[in-house]
Amino acid sequence: MTRLVTEWVNVTGDTSIIARESGEVWFHNPSSKGGGDPFAMTMRGVGAVGSTVGLLDGAINLGFASIEKCLARPDLTLAAYIVALVGAYHTSVDTPRNLRRAASRFNELGRPEVAVYLEERAREETGHDRLALKDLRALGVPGERLVANFVPEGIKPLCKRFDDLCAQDYPIGCIGYSYCLERIAALKDKTDIEKVRTLCRDGIDATRFLRSHSSLGSEASHVEETIAFVASLPANDRISVVQETYESALIMAEGYNHELLKSEAEMLEEVRQAIGEALPYSRGSVPLDTEERGTRPVA
Repeated sequence: MTRLVTEWVNVTGDTSIIARESGEVWFHNPSSKGGGDPFAMTMRGVGAVGSTVGLLDGAINLGFASIEKCLARPDLTLAAYIVALVGAYHTSVDTPRNLRRAASRFNELGRPEVAVYLEERAREETGHDRLALKDLRALGVPGERLVANFVPEGIKPLCKRFDDLCAQDYPIGCIGYSYCLERIAALKDKTDIEKVRTLCRDGIDATRFLRSHSSLGSEASHVEETIAFVASLPANDRISVVQETYESALIMAEGYNHELLKSEAEMLEEVRQAIGEALPYSRGSVPLDTEERGTRPVA
């Protein structure tokens, strides 16, 4: 009988994620077993799809668990969606350039398989920032002026993280960052898109970016491809990717929560200062409130 693959990665110093090829996942304190703890050793050996997805998704869940008790769940408003689109622009505009930079480095390191993977991702992500701009323009917002003058505070650390990862001498962590954002985006479904459409006047389509970065777009297939690719990597690379998935999830959770905790008045004022005028909407012309709660931010 073939033995199932078991993988493990220490992500916080006192917490490791253990995953089996069968799909079982659990969190473990490496110090709890003393010197006889096999999971206190560095993981070696081959990976498998089932255990890799457990490690990656376990890392995201652990990262978001850090703010679960204080997670903001405001009503969806047009102002919040506009700010989310600005964040989406900034997390996507430099993605192709960053991924190509990392790919070039892996070519230099004699790792063409990683370079090919990153170059393909760069091609697939090209132009996504323009989708966000089109959505802003559809809402009557001067998108180019807004994104040029405004980066949401909660998004800045996320953008810097990706820039820094892709500039490293060994930028394997950029795969973990990308997986984190794509996996969260793939959770969005038709219901999330319909909630946004209720904010818009009839005939206005401002969901191009959201559709593309949801289960209705290519994110689900990207997630599956990334899992398979990470599973094929050497153990040290898989460890680094999982650890960065956790770090990115922490930054993403804290950043998005920072934005969601803002009042509608604060968001409207940020936009007004960036474009030099108030938004061309009022509660009487376009609904800025909805009874739906718990809407996830645009990744």
